[in-house]
Amino acid sequence: MYARNGDEAWRRILDPPHLVLYDSYMSEMTVSAAREDFAGAIERARRSGEPVYLTRRGHRLAVIVDADAYDALVEAAEDTLDRAELAAARAEDDHVPWDEVKADLGMR
Repeated sequence: MYARNGDEAWRRILDPPHLVLYDSYMSEMTVSAAREDFAGAIERARRSGEPVYLTRRGHRLAVIVDADAYDALVEAAEDTLDRAELAAARAEDDHVPWDEVKADLGMR
């Protein structure tokens, strides 16, 4: 079934017996299983684009996430915080209108 060099490694990545799928958006792996095949756990998260939760005794301890997905999450969180801070400033009338900023900078 696996026609590449290192067939065992590919089998572990593609069919890991220690990975529990709850739905298409979430998977869990024990810390000990991740320790045995950390590269495979990273590859699984990278290829699927979905997080892999690391558990110990049934409790989530950490999560492996694709770097691009992590960057998108951080950017979305920062944007949300910026919008909340802007809304608070507007509510307190503690903001400078954009037209005033442009005029102060000599922009049209």
